[in-house]
Amino acid sequence: MASSEKIAYQNIDQKPTVTEEENTKSYAVLPWDRFSNWIYCICVITFDLELGQAMEMAYPGHIKLTEEEKSNICYLSFPDSNSGCMGDTQFFFRIRQCPGRGKSRNITHLNYNQNCPVAQQIDFGHYFGFVYFRQVRNRTLRRGYFQKSVVILSRLPFHNLFMHVVSVIAPEFFDNGEPSIEAACHDIDQWAAPEPGTTINLPLMGSVLQVRVPLLMDKPGLQQNLTFSTESAVPAPFIMPLVHDTEIFKCFFPILSHIQLIWELVLTGEPIVVMANSPSICSETVQALVSMILPLRYCSDYRPFFTIHDSEFKEYTSRTQAPPPVILGVTNPFFAKTLQHWPHIIRIGDSLQLGPSAKSHKLKKGSSLKTLDSKPGVYTRYKPFLAKDKTVLKRMAQGIKTKRPSEVQNALLRRHFLEITQSFMIPLERYVASLMPLLRNVSPYKGIPHTRPFDPEEFIKSLDFSGPQLTTGIRGDWIGLYRRFFRCANFEGWYNTRIQEVNRKLQLLHLEALSNADLQSWARGRQEVEVVDLILKIKEKMKLAVKYQLPVSNDINEMLLTQMDSVIEALPDDLKAVLNNN
Repeated sequence: MASSEKIAYQNIDQKPTVTEEENTKSYAVLPWDRFSNWIYCICVITFDLELGQAMEMAYPGHIKLTEEEKSNICYLSFPDSNSGCMGDTQFFFRIRQCPGRGKSRNITHLNYNQNCPVAQQIDFGHYFGFVYFRQVRNRTLRRGYFQKSVVILSRLPFHNLFMHVVSVIAPEFFDNGEPSIEAACHDIDQWAAPEPGTTINLPLMGSVLQVRVPLLMDKPGLQQNLTFSTESAVPAPFIMPLVHDTEIFKCFFPILSHIQLIWELVLTGEPIVVMANSPSICSETVQALVSMILPLRYCSDYRPFFTIHDSEFKEYTSRTQAPPPVILGVTNPFFAKTLQHWPHIIRIGDSLQLGPSAKSHKLKKGSSLKTLDSKPGVYTRYKPFLAKDKTVLKRMAQGIKTKRPSEVQNALLRRHFLEITQSFMIPLERYVASLMPLLRNVSPYKGIPHTRPFDPEEFIKSLDFSGPQLTTGIRGDWIGLYRRFFRCANFEGWYNTRIQEVNRKLQLLHLEALSNADLQSWARGRQEVEVVDLILKIKEKMKLAVKYQLPVSNDINEMLLTQMDSVIEALPDDLKAVLNNN
């Protein structure tokens, strides 16, 4: 920050690690409480000859889904393409919760959101669905095929974890039926809460998963130094250090030469369609796109897998208005015509092949979109603001040539995106910090001071001596990119989050100032109405601190109560009674 007197506005305390035993003993839990901390429900979707896709069961039985949500889940749980998808296929989707239905927010999820990285926060308006689909020939069935999906529905964006969990549960269900689902749900209902920063053992159908829940203070892009205990574990646990990571190198390999252009599209919230022949490829690619701008959160809508039956189909395919700022993953060839008017389309080939023999596709102008059904590539008329970073492309090419492990390539590419995103965001962080009020302006006897409004032009002027062109070495029109960024949901989401953090910090500082003030001396000579007003305001602030879980220390709470008691004691008896009963 520019001055040591400025308020440090991102200062959220790290919670201590909680063991599973301590978590269990800390409060009485009801059946399904722990289950609902992780998963909303587990569904089985089957193909009915008369009805089409239908929900065979949802577990636990008390969960509520609207008919529209059930319909969306059913259609999104089966592949929507001509590829056949014989055997077992895994993919995931994201659906909007229907409006008018209350967004349940349990205390565990609220605690998680306060202490996890912003990009991994729960969006209470959406569900993720993690699908394990099986299609095999079966001549005893009228259709000639066995077609069924097991789906985990959750609000948590833990793609690695839940894709693994559904891969354990589904085969057992296909072999042994509904008791397998019941057994899995019983195990999940024993899991400790997903508390950020903790390492947790998760028992599941005779095996144990050992995972670490991401913490706000984690360094983005780096795997934390974890201390997994496996000595007493029988059987040995399956260790999963990252519950949400994506194999971005595998996803971007066919379009590697265009990653900087695509990074700009994602950063500025442009409408993008990903077309692939399988739901596995399109869902992984969409998730990789969203993760390109970490640690910044992607704030527009995105659908890793989208079908023609989706309730938002008309909204997203309408030609009467500009395409919305959404990233869609599709597989049905029908979309090649329906979404032909979208400005940016990424067409992925039959498989995500790695190695020197795999092809990298050229950039294609939007006028050639009629060839979408056959030729992979990136279709756009977008002119990038920045020049290509040839250094990272050469490094990736060298890795391909020398057969560098995919994990290393993945880490190098993730680091590149992290560095360019942070270089872009650091000037904004510094500027917002300069808008904060000075610490000396926080007075116990006045209202909380406000931050200065964000001024785009003032920020642009600051780039001459603190812009990303000085740290990245990438040339281009950075100012033009910032101006475009200011108009998108990603900027709005980031800025609102920062302002909320500032307001939380100001509330804490104001309570601290009140606890340290000599309120007795201040109250002498004041009118009773002023004193009563101050006492009521302090009580209201303390209530709000509890409601919004502000990390107010016990010392400050005790000092405030002592201060109020001493001031109230000097008031007339009738006012004492009113204030003590308030």
